[in-house]
Amino acid sequence: MSDKSLVIVESPAKAKTINKFLGKEFSVKASGGHVKDLPKRILAVEPENGFKTTYEVITGKRLILNELKKEAKTARDVYLAADPDREGEAICHHLKEEIAPVNSSIYRVMFNEITERAVKEAIQHRHDVDAHLVDAQQARRVLDRLVGYKVSPLLWKKVGAGLSAGRVQSVALRLICDREKEIAAFTSEEYWTVEATLQTPSETPFSAKLAKIDGKKPDITGGETAAKIKEAALHREYVVDSMQRKERRKSPPPPFITSWLQQEAYRRFKFPVKRTMAIAQGLYEGRDIGDEGSIGLITYMRTDSTRVASEALQEARATLTSRFGPDTIPEKPNTFASKKGAQDAHEAIRPTSPSRVPDSVQKYLKADEFKIYKLIWDRFMASQMLPAVYDDTGVDIVGGPYSFRATGSVLRKPGFLAIYDEMESNGESRVPAINEGDQLKVLSIDPEQHFTQHPPRFTEATLVKELETNGIGRPSTYASIISTLQNRTYVIKDDGRFVPTKVGMVVSNLLVKSFADILAIDYTARLEEQLDQIEEGRKKSSDLLTAFYGQFFKDLQEAHEQMEDLKKTGIPSEHACPDCGSPMVIKIGRFGAYLACTSCKKTQKLTNGSSRPEPQPQLGPCPSCGNMLVLRTGKFGSFISCSNYPACKYVHLHRIGLKCPTGCGGDIVERTDKRRRKFYGCSNYPTCTFVSREKPVMKTCPSCSSPVLYEKAATKTRLATLICKKEGCDFKEEMEEVAPEPEDKVAVSS
Repeated sequence: MSDKSLVIVESPAKAKTINKFLGKEFSVKASGGHVKDLPKRILAVEPENGFKTTYEVITGKRLILNELKKEAKTARDVYLAADPDREGEAICHHLKEEIAPVNSSIYRVMFNEITERAVKEAIQHRHDVDAHLVDAQQARRVLDRLVGYKVSPLLWKKVGAGLSAGRVQSVALRLICDREKEIAAFTSEEYWTVEATLQTPSETPFSAKLAKIDGKKPDITGGETAAKIKEAALHREYVVDSMQRKERRKSPPPPFITSWLQQEAYRRFKFPVKRTMAIAQGLYEGRDIGDEGSIGLITYMRTDSTRVASEALQEARATLTSRFGPDTIPEKPNTFASKKGAQDAHEAIRPTSPSRVPDSVQKYLKADEFKIYKLIWDRFMASQMLPAVYDDTGVDIVGGPYSFRATGSVLRKPGFLAIYDEMESNGESRVPAINEGDQLKVLSIDPEQHFTQHPPRFTEATLVKELETNGIGRPSTYASIISTLQNRTYVIKDDGRFVPTKVGMVVSNLLVKSFADILAIDYTARLEEQLDQIEEGRKKSSDLLTAFYGQFFKDLQEAHEQMEDLKKTGIPSEHACPDCGSPMVIKIGRFGAYLACTSCKKTQKLTNGSSRPEPQPQLGPCPSCGNMLVLRTGKFGSFISCSNYPACKYVHLHRIGLKCPTGCGGDIVERTDKRRRKFYGCSNYPTCTFVSREKPVMKTCPSCSSPVLYEKAATKTRLATLICKKEGCDFKEEMEEVAPEPEDKVAVSS
């Protein structure tokens, strides 16, 4: 047996950082995430047999697992150090199952930040895998598998191929579709406001809004009424009736939890949720910071707690005192209550060391990484500062039955705003020097027309907020929920806002009608609470699954009998056939949605899965025969070819801007084989038979000076890599990229 202990983490980036802290007594390896899962080819859950599950090693992970078992066999101890959440606990559970036959000395270690202190402390406080956490994760996995594998085939049968349903995904889709229905049913109403421009005795102009008429709030619904008010109010004498001055204190915000970080990154930088989480994952796992080497810059980024370690609070206060002075912090550290229902398993998201200011690490980070790190640092440090203090002024001005009101706000002490700008209107709006009883001159009375607006469509930020408010999903699942809805083209983005496609609306309506109970918003939230109870050991997973499956099985049987069969009839659309004028319907094929004529055989592709037909581009003349080029859809997707086919067989090839490395003079083109896999070949085929699975890159090999390198795609266990294929050269170089976010299995797709 070796003197070394084995530490198993999830990603190679994390392994690199931790290896630096632990030294020669430890070997740190990466599992690449989950090593076992429910197999895709079968349901793998037996509801009639106590919800027995069948897990197996994931395809592509057997080699990794064998290597880990080989290392574990000779190791003194094995430490399982996956992320500190349900998914991480399940990974550790499966690793323990596989490694136990070769080494029984297995421990679980957890840390909220990847720093030397935190990692070594975790090793000292080793413990066993938490069975309750594993039960909660596997209960969620079974729920998702049952919904995905039972309802998705129903959609294939009743609507079309390639559709999917998910326990949480479908509720999120419902929120978007319900909002669209609200917008469609909304009737805009006209209303008017009236603003006066007045002048003080010292001839200083200012504005005031009409607040009351005869002591009541005005309800001005038409231009004629507004014009009458203007005429009557213009000829009144106005006097300052009362003034109110008060101090207003604005408290600093708490440090970020996951959903707040996602919302704020979208609001400030328009970062999609998935991108924000990928960047945060990289900052958590570690970045090379000069002489410090690789170190985690932020704490664990999947959390719903605002709790902060006392050591971090003291370091933050010391940093603030040295940078801004002792009068910028309160006597005691600020603390914040976590929201109701929070699991409170981890600290809030914060920098691992508050003294590591953003400017000191900027040169080591990519631009997007710096934005997220600075946002997290600013928010955490601001949370420990004094409130901002405003002087608010309100003035009531009376002229006969008309009462106008002017307000002003002046920032007297910036407090936390010195660090963290909340992107709200913090500018000063002053009311000029004025006293009660002053006579005011009317300069103008200006009515303005307005119309009530329908509720806005969801952005990524507002959808996350809605999911969080309703208790749907957990912070770690929001990114995958949004990605699934877009990948299935149930929703598209229009000016940054989600719009359900026709297919998305139909699927949502069918599912809500057939599964009203499990797709109810409050039911989904209650289910999340029960999963939390399983995690805490207060509820058995079998009880939850039994209660769920009883109603679900009944709804499923009724849906098979009663759900409308749109696969035969198609989904009605507003489009007419351009050839014969008959109505066209939307159908779902192997390669997505398309329009089909109800009379002739005319079909038309849809734009990005929406209900709009794809425009037919003017593609110019065929270089072979001069006839017009057209866009066609074939077995392997879209392509451009001559409209004179089969007389002319010209096909436009997708050139990647690189000449063939053989020197034949041809261009490298992207092609697709019969299994729809990409490969790269020469445009002079079959004269030139050059072919490569890896994409050629115009870059000289630093080892052998070959003019072309090849890009080997990233996998779950390694980054994308540049390699040289010249015989005798073994050059290999990892390409820099943000580590991918581990995908939470919220919705199971076909």
